[in-house]
Amino acid sequence: VQLQASGGGLVQPGGSLRLSCAASGSIFGINTMGWYRQAPGKQRAMVAAITSGGSTNYADSVKGRFTISRDNAKNTVYLRMNSLKPEDTAVYYCNAVVPTHQGAMYYWGQGTLVTVPA
Repeated sequence: VQLQASGGGLVQPGGSLRLSCAASGSIFGINTMGWYRQAPGKQRAMVAAITSGGSTNYADSVKGRFTISRDNAKNTVYLRMNSLKPEDTAVYYCNAVVPTHQGAMYYWGQGTLVTVPA
């Protein structure tokens, strides 16, 4: 599975961005797709996730501001980010989970930088 993320950039506080992540390759087995972020000096943390059935999960810090969605026909997951804050500044990584007999395989995109200046 290959993941290609796009959509990051510089946005002023209160602004919006939409990230996209397209999956290709052996996509048949993908279950959950999601977004993680890593701010400078911090560990990578889950932002939002969505299952193939459409169930979603969000980090408390983004609830009500971010929306994750998924187009299964296009094998693409999106993250709509509204009311952005300086603390949202991070490299955002998309993620795909493929269940296996032994557990699961985790795939990562290359990361896209989101900068919200203070």
